Amino acid sequence: QVQLVESGGGLVQAGGSLRLSCAASGRTFGNYAMGWSRQAPGKEREFVAAISWNSGSTISADSVKGRFTISRDNAKNTVYLKMNSLKPEDTAVYYCAAAEGATLITMATMPPGDVDIWGQGTQVTVSS
Repeated sequence: QVQLVESGGGLVQAGGSLRLSCAASGRTFGNYAMGWSRQAPGKEREFVAAISWNSGSTISADSVKGRFTISRDNAKNTVYLKMNSLKPEDTAVYYCAAAEGATLITMATMPPGDVDIWGQGTQVTVSS
């Protein structure tokens, strides 16, 4: 069974840091783009960052550039999102995603319904 399981969310003060993890299992993800999206209450799900499992190339949304870093550990089959300088507007449920054969640009722009696999999400709350 293919699964993405997120962890690492929580409550943090503005300016603080968190690291989210996404453990992938059930198949080989070498041909996948892996990413993070987030959804705040009353808002649409939005792209945050993505990484090519093979090359390690990355892309991120303008709203998080310079603050968030996506990375992967092939040996652990895990993707990470390190979030620094968190702001209250970063508060959302963060979802891990996987898209087979997708480029990073495609991953950043594809409708949520076109993503192959979603995790269950992890809540991040940033207090002011």
